[in-house]
Amino acid sequence: MNNILAIVGRPNVGKSTLFNRLVEQRQAIVEESSGVTRDRHYGTSFWNGKEFTVIDTGGYVIGSDDIFEGEIRKQVDLAMDEADSILFVVDTEEGVHPLDEEVADLLRRQKKPVYLVANKVDNHNRAYAANNFYSLGLGEVYGVSAINGSGTGDLLDEVVKNFDTEFVSIYPDDIPRIAVVGRPNVGKSSLINALISQERNIVTNIAGTTRDSLFTRYNSFGFDLLLVDTAGIRKKTKVTENIEFYSTLRSIRSIESSDVAILMIDAENGFESQDMAIFQLAQRNHKGIVIVVNKWDLVEKNTHSTKEFKERIMEKIAPFVDVPIIFTSVHNKQRLLKTLETAIDVHKRRSTKITTSKLNELMLSEIESFPPPSYKGKFLKIKYVTQLPIAYPSFAFFCNLPQYFKPPYKRFLENKLRKNYNFNGVPIEIYFRAKN
Repeated sequence: MNNILAIVGRPNVGKSTLFNRLVEQRQAIVEESSGVTRDRHYGTSFWNGKEFTVIDTGGYVIGSDDIFEGEIRKQVDLAMDEADSILFVVDTEEGVHPLDEEVADLLRRQKKPVYLVANKVDNHNRAYAANNFYSLGLGEVYGVSAINGSGTGDLLDEVVKNFDTEFVSIYPDDIPRIAVVGRPNVGKSSLINALISQERNIVTNIAGTTRDSLFTRYNSFGFDLLLVDTAGIRKKTKVTENIEFYSTLRSIRSIESSDVAILMIDAENGFESQDMAIFQLAQRNHKGIVIVVNKWDLVEKNTHSTKEFKERIMEKIAPFVDVPIIFTSVHNKQRLLKTLETAIDVHKRRSTKITTSKLNELMLSEIESFPPPSYKGKFLKIKYVTQLPIAYPSFAFFCNLPQYFKPPYKRFLENKLRKNYNFNGVPIEIYFRAKN
């Protein structure tokens, strides 16, 4: 399970530039004015054999009357609360700022690793000036230049020393891990309580009650699995904070520790942007996915309601639409076992192994019937295909010119695999590799 690294600091010190450097993409907007980063950005970084999630937060401002800065401050507090380690970024060019001292005072109370990062160290004078930040009382100062990357390697060497290499569980590896994820207050904990017939997880009508990841062993009606809920009680003082941000953070952990994600959505609200964000998290992590539409009993229906609702969901999740969708009412205990049965079926399909001989017999025939289009006069040929020996369905197509295969043909191959083998609810990866 990934560790989480949060980047915090006052506005305009280069946090988003450092974020982009760490995730090796230009995901965050970088602009020379404070308050640009208001929504949170998530990315994945890999260093010294360890993968971890990076969160870019807005600039931390104390005592401001600006409503946006107030919301930024709440989200930074949440990031610091949820992160395993924190990068506190300061600006060497401007020197120690009163806001830096305020944030440093806050961070000294944190019971987790904090790394003081002096940014914009791109010459000898600034490298010397970075020593002034020792006055903040946070220990070692790491001088970096986020814009050109100098010093970031030494920083990451230290950061990942405290990260776990892998997720460790007391349960056997062969027990399916089913995560129950979704926006706040859609019925996640109620689903688990209904299944295990006890108030194991605290349920309230306040969004955001659930807090820490928790395994619940479920061994009834022929099932033996682990339910992963984000369970625990939040302090009442934090209920008004940015719940959607909080929900996404917890979903990251729950999804990464699971084999299959049950994505619960609210029938009255429909499939919203936050649902899509969680769906994409599960897809990017190659987890099986089951979409559960809860509170279906509260919706006015006609004979076409179910079909129309499914079509609206598929329009939003396209092109990956080969996903089971179940309509439930947790309150009335409708189709709860059906939900578990479907999740277990998806888990089995995610473990599907196809022999190379059968794959080639099927796929080479399909390719011969519909060969890849030529590219700039070059004929593209696929020689053979094999399934890769990893935890989720991935296929390598060995060919003469892998760089010229385009996404439409990749989708064609995926559709043929899905047509001939049942991968309902399971993301598939296809790779083109050179065959000499």
